[in-house]
This record gives sequence, C-alpha cells and structure tokens, in this order.
Amino acid sequence: MSLKEQLNNDFKQAMKNRDQLRKNVITLIRSEIKQIEVDKRIELDDQGIVEILSRQLKQRRDSIEEFKKGNRQDLADQAEEEAKILLEYLPEQLSEEEITSIVKETIDEIGAQSMKDMGKVMANIMPKLKGKADGKLVNEIVKKQLQ
Repeated sequence: MSLKEQLNNDFKQAMKNRDQLRKNVITLIRSEIKQIEVDKRIELDDQGIVEILSRQLKQRRDSIEEFKKGNRQDLADQAEEEAKILLEYLPEQLSEEEITSIVKETIDEIGAQSMKDMGKVMANIMPKLKGKADGKLVNEIVKKQLQ
C-alpha cells in the first residue's frame, strides 16, 4: 500500500473514531500533497511524501522549542502529539550511533579534514539520510567528527 493510500485510509478511520487531532494532522499532510501535485502537475511518489512529512516534523520540533520558551506547555504538548503522528508515516529513524557511522564513512569517502569541508560532507550525507534522521542531529554529529 502506498503512503498516499495509507493516509487516506487512516483519515477515514480517524473520522470514524472521532480522533480530531489525527484527522487534523492527516488533513494538513494531504492538503500539502495536493498543493504540490497541482502546482507542479505531477503525481507524488512515496519519496516526495516522505519529504513533506519530514518538513512537517521539523516544523513541529521547532514549534515545541518555541512553545517551551514561551511557557506554553499546552501548545508544546499538542505539537508533540502531532509529531508522534507524523513519525508513524516516516521510515524508522536512525539511532545516533548509526548516523555517526554513516558520517564517518562519508568523511572518509570525500577526504574531509576540517570544518571548511562541512558543506561537502552535509551535501553528501543528507540524500542518504533523507527522512531517516533529523537534519539538526546530523549537523551536530558532523561538527563533532570534523573538530
């Protein structure tokens, strides 16, 4: 079953179960998919949908930090619940150890020596980890390895 079909089925199920939060999150994802398909006149595959989900998850994580800074725990909790729903549709996230090993391999492949090579390393790593790891975490690990 494709990711788009799974989203449609889960949307119907959320409506039947009166799960408002899940319904809202799936509606948001489906509308963004439709918007991109209409604008670019293409049919998105699972990889395109994973990119949308990753972008949405990043927005939620950023929102959680901002809500906590603003002492709005209620909104932070809601954003965390939304992030959990988004994670259900993304490929399994890699652990920090797995990311570190991929980073080390990539640094060896391109012969990176210092922080000056950070851009090259990130450009080579991110396509490999698309949807499987948080970009902020990958960035921190690359910085540690290059220092």
